[in-house]
Amino acid sequence: METPRNELLWRKAKKRAGFKIHLRTYFMVNGVLWIIYFITIGQSGGRHLFPWPIWPMLGWGIGLASHYLSAYDNAGEKKLVEQEYEKLIREGR
Repeated sequence: METPRNELLWRKAKKRAGFKIHLRTYFMVNGVLWIIYFITIGQSGGRHLFPWPIWPMLGWGIGLASHYLSAYDNAGEKKLVEQEYEKLIREGR
């Protein structure tokens, strides 16, 4: 017989798995962008081109950091939820 699933832990596990997939995709796509960059430098006769893969890495990195915080750092969220709950109890709603 299967043990019942804790829904809170299941949601947390799904968030963390989603983050790990996001992180893997980030490294794979940005790795390909850097390979393209180095190939184009080789074809440009040795001229140094601006390292344009930096921009997608930075932009996507901000989103990745946000995803990490939502998946692994929920202590602040818990505190906020508890505060709002207590506020609603005091208001009688």
